Amino acid sequence: MIRGFFRLIGLLLLAGGFIFMVYDGARWVADQSLKFTRFGQFWNDINQASQSAFRTWVEAKAPWLWTSVIRLVLEQPVFAVLGILGILLMILFRPRKPLIGYSRD
Repeated sequence: MIRGFFRLIGLLLLAGGFIFMVYDGARWVADQSLKFTRFGQFWNDINQASQSAFRTWVEAKAPWLWTSVIRLVLEQPVFAVLGILGILLMILFRPRKPLIGYSRD
């Protein structure tokens, strides 16, 4: 049941990544300029206080993590971040292959 729940979350993240890809593509067609929505900008639009609280928490625990890893993720396009997270969840929680010739008791 937990495996199915995480696969559902992965599928929803993958769908969200596709939606943002279509959104950025439509904006490109309308404006004739290619500008991707950054993940940090999207997070700021959703809830700015949570991003600043997360930043202070991470900088208190491991300051190198914010400058090297998390800032890099926040600068990536939303469709890439959501798509990669969705694919990872779908792969990690895929159903087990049935064993041939063995019974599971």
